[in-house]
Amino acid sequence: MEIQALLITFREALEALLIIGVITTYLRQVKRPEFTKWVWLGAGLAVVASCGVALLFQVVLTGFASMGSEMYLKIGIMIISTILLTQMVFWMAKQSKEMKDKSVSKMDQFVTAGNIAGMVLHSFLVVLREGVETVFFFAAITGGNIGNAFKGWGAITGILLAFAVSFLLFRGGRKVSPRVFFKWTGILIVMIAAGLLVQAVGMMQDINMIGTVIPHLYDITWFMPEHPIDQAHYIRDTGNSPLISGEVGIFLKALFGYSAMPSLEEVLVYVGYFAALYVLIMRRNASDEAEKAEIRRVQESSTPAINPQLKSVNRL
Repeated sequence: MEIQALLITFREALEALLIIGVITTYLRQVKRPEFTKWVWLGAGLAVVASCGVALLFQVVLTGFASMGSEMYLKIGIMIISTILLTQMVFWMAKQSKEMKDKSVSKMDQFVTAGNIAGMVLHSFLVVLREGVETVFFFAAITGGNIGNAFKGWGAITGILLAFAVSFLLFRGGRKVSPRVFFKWTGILIVMIAAGLLVQAVGMMQDINMIGTVIPHLYDITWFMPEHPIDQAHYIRDTGNSPLISGEVGIFLKALFGYSAMPSLEEVLVYVGYFAALYVLIMRRNASDEAEKAEIRRVQESSTPAINPQLKSVNRL
């Protein structure tokens, strides 16, 4: 859970800090640093509002638990989190190219009009979006105990890393590409998303919400059990120890949804998720290439043709 929390808070906090950093840098460049405090005020209010959302979300989860419907809510949160995590990776890959231009354009309008309320609201919404997503993802990875994720070392480390990277980008004088961070953390994020989806399927099968054709497609408990309890049972039944400890298995289960005895449906969903992701990436790349080709075509068509006779004169 802690590694998941670290990755999630790192990405979410870094996205918010990059946008806030772009805005405050722009305000210094246009010699209007007096507006910076209003930007940070909006960001601070968003952090407080995000804590309020976390408390409200926890109350809702507790209410569902008292009604005996907690399992259904957890399954729903896991599935929605899978979609949001995947969408987040694609969205950030696209927006990182236009983030500076969009943020500067919006802030330029506020500065010109002296719209302090607009500055506060803009930075508030930027940070609140990341905060609400973080709360939702924490609910998914902790099974509803959001407070544990916020109090753990993973969330704190993720936030500190985000501040460190932002400092290097805007104040440290070193070239740090946010695209590199988003690329590699994006890979880990989609693996977490796939694990959440598989765990949701497993939970649905546990409560007989959906059936199964083959309950255990394979059994690699001998290699690495998914929990220390499974390891103890394996040693008791066989007298042998698995190659890799169940402590590692439970870590990989929490992080990526590892299972030593998955059902056929869990394996199909896991493979199908990455197959669908591959198709989406290929379609996005093809769309980007087509867009670039269209831009080149327009640029070439708008370039005035050079008279052949003038070419001859220039050669002379």
